[in-house]
Amino acid sequence: MSIGNSPDDGRPSIGRRLRQARVESGLTVDEISSTTRVRAPIVHAIEQDDFSRCGGHVYARGHIRTLARAVGLDPADLIAQYDLSLIHAEHGGRPSPTPAAPLFEAERIRSEPRRPNWTAAMVAAIVAVVGFVGFTLFSGGEKDSGRSVAADGPTTRPATPTHSPSKPADPKPDPSESAIAAAPANKVTVKVTATDAASWISAKDHNGRLMDELVLKEGASKTFTDDKRIDLVLGNAGAVQLFVNGKEIKNVGDNGQVQRLSYTKGDPEAG
Repeated sequence: MSIGNSPDDGRPSIGRRLRQARVESGLTVDEISSTTRVRAPIVHAIEQDDFSRCGGHVYARGHIRTLARAVGLDPADLIAQYDLSLIHAEHGGRPSPTPAAPLFEAERIRSEPRRPNWTAAMVAAIVAVVGFVGFTLFSGGEKDSGRSVAADGPTTRPATPTHSPSKPADPKPDPSESAIAAAPANKVTVKVTATDAASWISAKDHNGRLMDELVLKEGASKTFTDDKRIDLVLGNAGAVQLFVNGKEIKNVGDNGQVQRLSYTKGDPEAG
């Protein structure tokens, strides 16, 4: 199975969809290459679902987004299809529950772990010991001095403290069942959690501006907030848990299914 196919939903491959849209637009490969600055051999390869010439998944996604806009297709839908095909190609059709992170973080530069500074730790320990000893000696001298003054001076009875009736403590509010339940009523709050597997997500605000576009690793969460509306695209809808305005949305979708959702303020069922 080549990268770009969609084995779950039966849609045409990414390359076939791009080529069909280009032909229907009456454009040649050279014209697309001149418009998008993507070299013609790479355009030919992508239309044949060969992404090996792109130089990596990050560049492949960038080329797909550029070509999709040039021929009038939705870039988010094609990128979600590309990420799902990567999962299927890597794990034989089902996302692996634990090693999903290396697939999407291959291009991230990892910093080397810092070694502990034992010299600084020893110096800090010595300073702490010296400070403790000095504090102990100083506190002991003050206590001895206080006892001498009390022995020489007149004996006085301590004043009887006046007790005032204690005010009963205010009852503590019951904790909320979920942190998202405290979402403000005058905003739209959406929380997405990848519970069963990794999922590609995209979110836009009410002006259509992209808030974020990322691959959510298994166990990770992402929260979006807007004053009026949030538009979501879920690349693997069956693998996510969705809370909207403090309420859990049941049956978001199936594994491998791309879902487009839109929510406003208030009850999410009316969104």
